[in-house]
Amino acid sequence: MVDATPPLIEFRKVSRIYGTGEAEVRALDGVDLQICRGEFVAIMGPSGSGKSTAMNIIGCLDRPSAGDYLFEGTPVQDLSPDALALLRRHYLGFVFQGFNLLPRSSAQENVELPMIYKGLPAAERIARARSALAKVGLDGREHHQPSQLSGGQQQRVAIARALAGDPMVILADEPTGNLDSHRSHEILLLLQELNRKDGITIVMVTHEPDIAAYAKRLVIFTDGKIVKDEPVTAAATETAAEAV
Repeated sequence: MVDATPPLIEFRKVSRIYGTGEAEVRALDGVDLQICRGEFVAIMGPSGSGKSTAMNIIGCLDRPSAGDYLFEGTPVQDLSPDALALLRRHYLGFVFQGFNLLPRSSAQENVELPMIYKGLPAAERIARARSALAKVGLDGREHHQPSQLSGGQQQRVAIARALAGDPMVILADEPTGNLDSHRSHEILLLLQELNRKDGITIVMVTHEPDIAAYAKRLVIFTDGKIVKDEPVTAAATETAAEAV
């Protein structure tokens, strides 16, 4: 029997073009991509390859110039701005390369923020925020403001914020870029556990082959196209290292 369940994330001939004429930049060029529920996908490629543009479209922060982006079979480009905001709020968790923390709010308040938009009760928000902060190694730092935390600790707050909202998908752009190797390993093991035990789909952009090795699948972009899409193996990550 054929499984009729649509991919969670699907690109159909997606292009993203900036500028016109001689100034035209084709950031994505007719990309086909499917990501199923429960996958852990690492996206790699050199600067300007299109990987960040693909991530922005997946996260509903940008729209294709041509082609179709479907989330659970629904054409995302047909959604209103309010519907896009709801999709981001209820299904997606973001970890950006920058921390994007509110400077005058505590770590706990920063983690709680997306849950306020979801309308969760205060007691539940606090419990989830504290649990998420503990998972990323910040137990006891709940009331510290970003200026009282190191760069690595601020990034962990951002990761906790993405986890606490119970998203269907975590979109992570260089999630361990400001962490030391020990803490990076802890965070990546946590992402693996969330993927394996909780079934959260994870899409992670990284420049580092050793970080990509924690994923299950590796997608490599070059010049706006996917040039490799394969399971993560030692050979695959070595190829990725050469590509970037």
